[in-house]
Amino acid sequence: MGSILGLFFHSLGGFASGSFYIPYRKIQVWSWESAWIVGGVFSWLIVPILAAWLTIPDFMQIIQDIDSDTFFWTFVFGVLWGIGGLTFGLAMRYLGMSLGMSIALSLCSIFGALVPPIYREIAGVSGDTISHIVGSTGGQVVLLGILVCVFGIFLCGKAGMMKEGELSQEQKQETIKEFSLTKGLIVATISGLCSACFNFGIEAGKDMADVAVAKGCDPLFQNNVIFIVVLWGGFLTNFVYCMYLNFSNKTFGDYLNAASPLRMNYLFAAVAGTTWFLQFFFYGMGESKLGNGASSWILHMATIIITSNFWGLYFKEWKGVSPKTMRTVIAGIVVILISVIIVGIGNSIH
Repeated sequence: MGSILGLFFHSLGGFASGSFYIPYRKIQVWSWESAWIVGGVFSWLIVPILAAWLTIPDFMQIIQDIDSDTFFWTFVFGVLWGIGGLTFGLAMRYLGMSLGMSIALSLCSIFGALVPPIYREIAGVSGDTISHIVGSTGGQVVLLGILVCVFGIFLCGKAGMMKEGELSQEQKQETIKEFSLTKGLIVATISGLCSACFNFGIEAGKDMADVAVAKGCDPLFQNNVIFIVVLWGGFLTNFVYCMYLNFSNKTFGDYLNAASPLRMNYLFAAVAGTTWFLQFFFYGMGESKLGNGASSWILHMATIIITSNFWGLYFKEWKGVSPKTMRTVIAGIVVILISVIIVGIGNSIH
């Protein structure tokens, strides 16, 4: 029953993550950086604290009392993850929801599955280490799944290159206003590398979750206290970069620009930010049922990829491409999902 609930919660989280960018498409007049940081205030500051207040007794006291090393590393990995979250938004900007999420999240899946066991190996923390994974049957199956995932990423990238060659600039920008394959692939790769640090941040902050449970928190919500610290780090990264863009692009006036539909812009940004946080709210619930192993992280990524590609088709991001290009991107997505299944099987073998 726990596994079924874990699957259900991860599916809800994946749907939220795969859908969060849609409200941003409705924001008018504002620059990208202004919309992104307003949504970020909700997703990284307001909603996480509200969620913790509703689910964890004395959550701020837990954060204040935790040892400095735990707080430091949880926050630092949040800062690194913030780079991934920032470039993730840029990947959606340059590649669209379908291709951008498929590439970024596939890389995120790989590193999110590998980073915790590498950390355990180096730090001497209990649990599966990378040497144990390499030396065990289940671990070898996980590594096979990761190799298959790399092939799926290659196919998706190839489809993007084919789209780049087949469509005019006007056709590409008809559905993705700032389509750029080169920029998109660069930021998607950075996003995949750094976004995995969220999983590492959860691992580093486990002591806070343990204290929360000891204080009477339902284990289902134990990670909500960790999210606050990780997301503080993520907010810092995104805030600094967006303020830099506001300054360099002279877009500070967006926030009070009477020429824009201010109420609706703030509403859409709030909805986007809240929806974004729900992915980790449900991820924490799913992780509490399945554990923080490779299968939990990969399953979360898989549901996001499925959802984002559904929306990509709905918004006609592949409109006008040849049947060969469409077959290539579909094949890439299918291969990525197969890799998810392989990793899940490998993680279930003990």
